[in-house]
Amino acid sequence: MSASAESVRELLSSENLGDRLRAVNQIRELEPNTGFELVQIAIGDKNSRVRYSAVSQLDTLGEQDFDLSLRILRELLNDPEADVQAAAADCLGALKLHAAFEDLEQLYHTTSEWLVQFSIIATLGAFGDPRSLELLKQALNSDNSLIQTAAISSLGELGDVQAVSLLIPYSTNPDWQVRYIVVQALSNLGGAEAQSILETLVNDEVDAIRQEAKQALE
Repeated sequence: MSASAESVRELLSSENLGDRLRAVNQIRELEPNTGFELVQIAIGDKNSRVRYSAVSQLDTLGEQDFDLSLRILRELLNDPEADVQAAAADCLGALKLHAAFEDLEQLYHTTSEWLVQFSIIATLGAFGDPRSLELLKQALNSDNSLIQTAAISSLGELGDVQAVSLLIPYSTNPDWQVRYIVVQALSNLGGAEAQSILETLVNDEVDAIRQEAKQALE
């Protein structure tokens, strides 16, 4: 039996957690405008698992109403659960809701949750807002290596050539995975300075980095 707006709405009002989680999953089967209406009910659920599953769908359903999505996601940045906050940050980036940049910036500096900080930094590349450069620069100095690598990747996506000089010190990082992400970032940024660093990385001891650098220079 396929899902309908009525059946999903009924499950969302159930006292059974499993029913409500199933309802959120079934929203994917509905027309986007209907799904957007129903996912808002799930976003207000008392259970964080339901809220997380619901907000994770706003990266696509949110296109139905960008202004309303912005208001919803801003509120979710204050959710008591870190994974819900992180998912909201992801969706703000996916929808390119630039008006929320200052909200993300403030949350990055006030939260103690590394997962939330990671999601904010990771989403700033897709965000494409030039104001992100300073925050990404700060994230490069994070004590958390995952946040550092997310910042490197986002700097590459951001496309601001000023980032090249920031990435140079990481081109010799002892962690080969960091060097690999640097190659990808420099490839996206381009320019003579980036090309110079890539030319050194074609001699890296790790084959994957050598190949990636060679491909970037072609």
